[in-house]
This record gives sequence, C-alpha cells and structure tokens, in this order.
Amino acid sequence: MSDSYDFIVVGGGSAGAVIATRLSEDPTCRVALVEAGGAPPDHELMPAAVASLQLDPQVDWMYTADPGNAGLGLTGNRMPVPRGKMLGGSSGLNYMAYVRGHPGDFNAWAEGGATGWSYDDVLPYFIKSEDLTPSNEISIDSEAHGTGGPLGVSVRSPVIPASRDFVKAAGSTGIPTGDYNGRDRGGPSGVASLFQTTTRKGMRSSTYRAFLAGPVESRANLTIITHAHVTRVLLSDGDENLTATGIEYRDSDGALQQISAARDVILSAGAVGSPQILMLSGIGPRREIEAVDIECRHDLAGVGKNLKDHLHCPLFFPAAGIGVPIAEVGVSAGPDALRAPAGPLPADPADDASMSPELAGLKAEAERRVGQWMETGESLVSSSLYDAVVFYSTGLGDLHSHDAQIGYVPCGYDAGLLGDRLRIDLSTFFENSEKTLAADQENMLLLANPVLPHSKGEIVLASSDPADAPIIRMNYFTDPHDLKVMVAVMRKGLEIAANWPGDIKPGPLNVPPALAKKHRYVEGGTPSDALLENMALHYSVTVYHLCSTCRMGDVVDSELRVSGVGNLRVADASIMPDIISGNTNAASIMIGEKAADIISAEYKLQRPAAA
Repeated sequence: MSDSYDFIVVGGGSAGAVIATRLSEDPTCRVALVEAGGAPPDHELMPAAVASLQLDPQVDWMYTADPGNAGLGLTGNRMPVPRGKMLGGSSGLNYMAYVRGHPGDFNAWAEGGATGWSYDDVLPYFIKSEDLTPSNEISIDSEAHGTGGPLGVSVRSPVIPASRDFVKAAGSTGIPTGDYNGRDRGGPSGVASLFQTTTRKGMRSSTYRAFLAGPVESRANLTIITHAHVTRVLLSDGDENLTATGIEYRDSDGALQQISAARDVILSAGAVGSPQILMLSGIGPRREIEAVDIECRHDLAGVGKNLKDHLHCPLFFPAAGIGVPIAEVGVSAGPDALRAPAGPLPADPADDASMSPELAGLKAEAERRVGQWMETGESLVSSSLYDAVVFYSTGLGDLHSHDAQIGYVPCGYDAGLLGDRLRIDLSTFFENSEKTLAADQENMLLLANPVLPHSKGEIVLASSDPADAPIIRMNYFTDPHDLKVMVAVMRKGLEIAANWPGDIKPGPLNVPPALAKKHRYVEGGTPSDALLENMALHYSVTVYHLCSTCRMGDVVDSELRVSGVGNLRVADASIMPDIISGNTNAASIMIGEKAADIISAEYKLQRPAAA
C-alpha cells in the first residue's frame, strides 16, 4: 500500500463513496478512501432489516445526544444518534427514503451566499446519480429524474394497501398526489405520495452497493482502507499558509499510520465526524479546542456549530384490518429472523429437526418468502415500512419552502425498535406495551415532522482522545417556533387519520396515560394544544438528519474549501447552509457528485464525460 496519494477521502458514506468513485474515474489520479468500518454485512441488503443494523458496534457509531428541551419520555433522557460505520455509511442503515428537498431550499442556499448551489445548479447532480425504476403507483415528473445512474430508486413491491389509503386520506384534507422529487413539490398545496426509496429490485441501494461495489473497488488507482479510525488531519508546519498534507489514522491493529495527499484531503465523515476530526486537528473554536488540551492551529468559530436535525413525534394508532403485524414481517425476513430468543424457532438451527410440525411449517413458509424476495425483489421486506409521505406548508413561516412532513408507517413496529433503538420509555408511552406491541397486533404510525427547524445544536469535543465520542447537544425546541409548528403538524396528522377512506378506520390515537390524566383527555376526544405539546416534548425522536456543522459561509466556501487551510475540503451533510425540508440522504449524495465535479475542474482531471 502506498503512503502517498493525490486525494484522500475520509469517510466512505453517502458523499465519500461517491467522491472516491468519481475522482478515481481518471486512471492517472491516485485516490485513497479511508473508512472506520468495513464492508456492510449481507443483511444490510434487506430493507426491513434496518433496525438490526442499529446498536451493532460493527456498523453503527451508536452515539447518543442531549436532546435539549425534548426527550422527557426517552430512556435516560438521551436521544439516539445512529451513524453508519461501514462502507456506504449512514446510507447503509437509514430508512432509504429518497427525498431531494424543495426547490426553495436550495434557492435559499444560493441567496444566502452559496454560489452555484441553487436548485437549477444542483438538479443535474440528482439526475446524474439516479436510476429510477418506473412504477404506475406514483406520479413522476420525468424531466426531473434520471435513469441509468448508479443509484437505484424505486417504489416498494408489492405496495401495502394502507399506504395507498394514507395518500388518499391526505387528498381528502387538501394535499394532492404528485411527484415530491419533481416540480409538484413546489406547489402551494403540498404533495402526497408513496415513498421513492433508494432500493433496486427490492434491495437496499446504499452508496457502497451503488457506487463502489464490484469493478470500482478493484480499480488500480483506488485504495480503500477499512477499519481505519482517522485521528487527525496532518497540517504543514508554521502559522503561515496552513495546508493539509495528509491524515493520521489508527489501523485495525491499533497502530498509528500516516498517509499524505499531494492535492486535497476531503473530509466526508458526516455531520458528527467531520467537525470532530477538524477540532482534533486543531481547527475550530479556539477556546473549546484548548479546553481539551489540543493546540489550536486555526481558530474557526463555526466548526461544530449550527447543528440542525429533524425531529418527529410518533402518532400511534391501533389499526385492525389496516396495519401489518410485525409477525408477518418476521416471517417474510426468513428463518433467521424467527430464531430465539426473540422468535419461536430454535436459536441453534441444528435443533430444527426436533421442531413440532407447526414450527416446521412456519420455517418452510419463511424460507419460501425470503427466497421469493431474493429472486424477485417483491416482498413485505422490500422496504423499511416507512412507505408514504406528505409535504406541505403550515403557514406559520418559512414560506420559501414546505415546513411540514408527515411520514406513514403501516406497522406499529415492536419493542426492539421503539424501545431499544428509539429509546422511547414504553412503560409510560403505552397503557400496556406488551399487549399493544404483541407480534400479531395491527397498528400504524403517522410521524409528524416539522422540517425547517429554527433550533440549533452543536458538536463539542469531550476530550483530546479520538476514540471518545464527541458531545452532541441537539437543543431541540430551544426556539419556541419549532414547538408551534410541531403542534400544527400533529393536528394535520390527526386530520389525515380522521379522513381515512373505506369502511375500516384507524382506532383512537394512543395518548400516554400520565399525559392523558394530566390534561384530562378522554379517549377519542380532541387533544388540546397543551397535550400535544407535552407529547412532543416527551416522545419526539430524531429522524437521523444531522447537518450544517461545517456549513458553507462559516467553515467552507462554495467550493467546499475550509476557510484558512489549503488543500482541505469538507463534502457531506455538514456543509449544508441550512437543513433541507425533507430526508437528507439524497442531498448528501448530490453533494458528493457536485464536490467531485468541483475538484475535477480545479485539477483538470480527465473523467468520462457521461460518467
């Protein structure tokens, strides 16, 4: 392995995998991609297996955060912050929603000084990546989409009928059906649709699977260094013309290694990792860096600041005849998903021979279903079950975009996801969680999500040790505007549930017993604003969309160069000037595509014109 490259890309995730792939299209260009994790496990391919990837230290950084004014009903008053630690990064453990954002989001970036980042500027990069599979289940603005790109985008098959009903119910409240990734997204009434997801033939299309896996990762000029925890960026001596010269990392054996970059070091370690690495390198707010005994090489106040994230409050409904039982998801995921201690099959497959005829039949059905998924991609497990969505404006501000999103899940999930992964205290959220979340129960979730939050958090070093997780302060609801919008979005969710089509309707909203008592709520009644506020403050959870901690204008310029440091760039969700009004993964991939073009133009790389 060489110790010198033209470019070093730190982080093989949603943006980094794209950048390394695109830069290495020039065969004369030597690229190193450095990733703290390894290749994703096989079950990462199954969309419905998403929860099994969280809290797995092999693929998840497993951060938690101080939620600020939220999280009162979460275990330990801590917000989970799963972040991908593998090739593909968080695109390998997210819920696969492919959402670009409202055109006004990007136009606001450009108007704020991010030259070259307007909607017209970034749309070609969304199109370039995309390989959209046609479906008669959704409306498509064909001029806004691409086919033939590396990133699979599709609609789950078969569609769960309840998800269609959600879209119809939204229509009854005045939100029309359309393409939320096309010009329909800009409409004044908003848009409702089944989700477009980063899947191909029913399997996850992470940036590892889409961009790197196969011939690309075997390119002679691309070196992929896995299980390498970057500890700092190496900087030139002296205070004048400070320049990045390479990186230091700890390898899988624990030894410190160094590699150099003749041209650029590109940080694509995400909204947590990129500011952490900058600060560990002495680049960031002087007082905070020196407080953990690191020499400040460049005082850059914006590093780690302006953290934005989306927060949604789950509206949980019993939904007999509508929802999908979690037991059916388990059977469709195959026999391994049914094994003890969580399932009815023996923990050891060697004991299967002694199973009862009923369990043997269950195993055979599970094998049939997972085999069908592997062969055709059509299955209950072909999505994360985050299957439909609406975007609209509450009218409470931020009129350049839509400030509200409501996601639909035709399943109530289980204690493992709600309690362990999301950290919701199930003993206070439900009257009887074991009964409500039993494997055969039919429930559904509406996720009320204000998507243009005003509150800002921060990332701060806990110590000078790169192995120590940074301090993450979300500061949710510290701006009162956000709680006002949340209540409005929750009410819209209740309106959609009340307009459910057909003869079978969702049951009454689950209201946590202690809050119902405090606010004198009677089941089936209309909750007060105070009750909805209290539900939001207790049980809202992250939508995993951290961004803006190295944002353009504060930390990097519009060419993604770190202010005051030569040959150093950041390219990931952390550079967003502000959060977009929707799920952030598609925009992170776009940032990777655009960053590669910016760098290629500067260094006159010879890449295929159609790549």
